[in-house]
Amino acid sequence: MRKVSVVTREREELVDITAAVAEEVRAAGWETGAVLVYVPHTTAGVLVNEHADPDVARDIVAHLRRVVPRDPSFRHAEGNSDAHIKAVLTGTHVLVPIKGGALQLGRWQGIFFAEWDGPRRREVWLTFLREG
Repeated sequence: MRKVSVVTREREELVDITAAVAEEVRAAGWETGAVLVYVPHTTAGVLVNEHADPDVARDIVAHLRRVVPRDPSFRHAEGNSDAHIKAVLTGTHVLVPIKGGALQLGRWQGIFFAEWDGPRRREVWLTFLREG
């Protein structure tokens, strides 16, 4: 397993980690198969979406903020229940194919770390899966 460090600067943000994941694939010498990108945090997630236009990431964050606002009536004592719910919505993992040592993402796709309770220092874990 390999790890990617992510430092977030906002309470809620999407951080494009595509290049960091691609570099780990290259450094591992992985040619064919897939990489499981996993977030071991309960108030963060990972997703694949458009990374050509940064407004898409901003729109995702803004919409989830409206859908799941910080609410003082949540019972969780730490006051970050909204972050836990947003993490459920974005998910903890994505699986990305690898061919010829490169991530096989669509033309406009990127891999994003989704921070819902920052700023923090986080980790993303990568596990390589063989084809066949």
